[in-house]
Amino acid sequence: MVDDKVEMANNNEQFLATSDPKNVQELTQYVQSLLQTIQDKFQNMSDQILTRIDEMGNRIDDLEKNIGDLMTQAGVEGTEK
Repeated sequence: MVDDKVEMANNNEQFLATSDPKNVQELTQYVQSLLQTIQDKFQNMSDQILTRIDEMGNRIDDLEKNIGDLMTQAGVEGTEK
């Protein structure tokens, strides 16, 4: 799915680079293609950010578990949430 979005964005960028709108219809198509490219790039960035946030959450969960394990091994009572 991500590859399809990248391919579509590349196609839109090629269209934008090679087209010189000469009438209203071409200008409309140009603007629609430009907006689609921008939307695709923002969606891709959003997906990447959400993935990184999920990964960070998993790392924090692992860190909390490891700290709890270390506290247990050291005989320290921790406060539970």
